[in-house]
Amino acid sequence: MRAQEPIPFFDVAARQESFGEAVLAGLSQRHKSIPCRFLYDERGAELFEAICELPEYYVTRTERKILETHAPAMARRIGRGAEVIEFGSGASIKVRTLLRALAAPRTYVPIDISREQLKRNSQEMAEDFPELDVVAVCADYTDPFRLPPLPRTQGGQRVGFFPGSTIGNLSPAEAGTFLAGCRKYLGWGSAMLVGVDLKKDMRVLHAAYNDSAGITAEFIFNLLVRMNRELDADFSLDRFEYEAFYNPEAGRVELYIRSRVDQIVAVAGQRIGFAAGERILAEYSYKYDVEEFRRLAERAGYVGCDCWIDSERLFSVHYLVAQ
Repeated sequence: MRAQEPIPFFDVAARQESFGEAVLAGLSQRHKSIPCRFLYDERGAELFEAICELPEYYVTRTERKILETHAPAMARRIGRGAEVIEFGSGASIKVRTLLRALAAPRTYVPIDISREQLKRNSQEMAEDFPELDVVAVCADYTDPFRLPPLPRTQGGQRVGFFPGSTIGNLSPAEAGTFLAGCRKYLGWGSAMLVGVDLKKDMRVLHAAYNDSAGITAEFIFNLLVRMNRELDADFSLDRFEYEAFYNPEAGRVELYIRSRVDQIVAVAGQRIGFAAGERILAEYSYKYDVEEFRRLAERAGYVGCDCWIDSERLFSVHYLVAQ
């Protein structure tokens, strides 16, 4: 039976900077920061799943609704026999809606840096979609030039899928570089289906990142808990506070851990000083209006062909074609 066969698995991930290396490098900077990918350890992933179900956090449910409503239109754009390449596939949840709407899709290529999760979820996808060729690629999706060549099917569209407004965690320059890299990897005439969070009332954004249950704060503070556990650090959580706000000039939500007092913290055998009010940047989340993102995509070599938006104009899904 096709679904019981082990799927092809390409491990082309370069050596990743370790958590300890990244923390010490980030906390040694004038403006302290830690790469946002380190938010997603096992506990962090659980907390983020809880965030996605919060009433204030509109992103996940709004994008799901857009996909459920407009998947037939997306499928008509993409056409028959498509290859779907998902960047940062995670649990491969949202792509299922797209695959079910497509006419005889041929290949699904999940790309993710988490090896064990990728192996597990890719096998589940092969079992749930037995007519689909599933090829898993373990790689840093922001570095598409390292991905192995894949056999090209004849006649089908090659489509990159990048949902969840994950592109908002990249600066506009980084987002443009990422899209240009996807264009080079996927090839001329390929397409990208990208989830993009829209600019909106600042009160909505503030509520989304400062939920009443405090789950987002716990998610960000998990960085300190993880450092205490894995790096022999001695962060006292009550000496820090969570801070998140929308920066309208930069067009982004900024998420920080802020020191309440002057203090020195031990981390991996080093002593790190914090002044009262000094912050650790945990994450940026950039927001765009439709035309703004289209111009960014055009500079990366794409033409924006379609954009699907929910009725409240909270979120968008763009269909871009590489030129």
